[in-house]
Amino acid sequence: MPSVFDFAEKALHCANRDELLALTHEAWRLAESGALRFESENAPLSIENVRFPEKPILLPPREMPKRKFHTREGLAAFFHAIAHVEFVAIYLAWDILYRFRKLPEDFYRDWLRVADEEAQHFALLQTKLKTFDLDYGDLPAHSGLWDLAQFTADDLLKRLALVPRNMEAHGLDVTPPLIEKFKQLGDDNAVEILTRILTDEVGHVALGSKWFKWLCEQKNLEVETTYQNQLLNYYTQKGGGLKGNFNHEMRLKAGFSESELAWLVAQSQ
Repeated sequence: MPSVFDFAEKALHCANRDELLALTHEAWRLAESGALRFESENAPLSIENVRFPEKPILLPPREMPKRKFHTREGLAAFFHAIAHVEFVAIYLAWDILYRFRKLPEDFYRDWLRVADEEAQHFALLQTKLKTFDLDYGDLPAHSGLWDLAQFTADDLLKRLALVPRNMEAHGLDVTPPLIEKFKQLGDDNAVEILTRILTDEVGHVALGSKWFKWLCEQKNLEVETTYQNQLLNYYTQKGGGLKGNFNHEMRLKAGFSESELAWLVAQSQ
C-alpha cells in the first residue's frame, strides 16, 4: 500500500504541472478509499530541493508589470495571478504534510484534502484563462508566495501561524470585495469561481486554526499570545506589517477569536 509521504515527495520534486495535479488527485482518491498509508518511514528532503515548473517566470512583487483591472489585458493578468496563488497553495499543502512528521493521521488527511481542493481551484482558473487565450505560465508571476514556506520549514508552529493563519487568511479579507466587483461587471463565471475558492479557503484557514491550537496545547503554550508573538517576530525580521481591512465574519468562521481580531486591527493601524 503506498504512503502519503511517497506521493508528497514525488509531488514536491517532479517540477511538472500535470504530474503534480495527477498525483494530488490520485493520493486523495486513495485516501478516500482507505488505500493509502500514513506512516512515516524516510525523513523529508530539504525544502531547498522542492522544484517548480520552469514557467511562469517568477519576479519580485515590485517588478511585476502593472496592468489596469478594467481592461481585458488586466483581467487576464488578474486571473493568471490568482491561478498562481492556487498553484503554489498546492505545494504549500503538500509541504506541510510532508515536512512535519509523527503527527495524528487526521493532520495528514486534512492537508491532503486541502491539496486536492487547491488543485480543483487551479483547474477552474485554468479554464477561465483559456477564455483569454492564455495558459498558466504565459505571464510572469510573483516569487514571494513560497518564501514563507522556506522561512517556516523547521517549525510547524511558525508554519501554521504564518501561512494558513496569516497569508492565506488575507484571502478571506480581499476575496469578498472582488466577488462584488465581478458581480458589477456581470461576470457570473468569475463570481462562481471566486465564491467556490472563498468557501473552501474558510475551511483551509480553519484547519490552520485547529492545528495551531492543538499544537499549542501539546506544548503548553497560550494560544493567542503565541500567535501574536509569531506574527510580531516575523514582521520584525522581515519588515512590513499587517494589512488591515480584516473580514471579521470570515475570520471568525475560520477559527479566529474576537480578541485575536481586535489585536490584529490594533496592530494594522
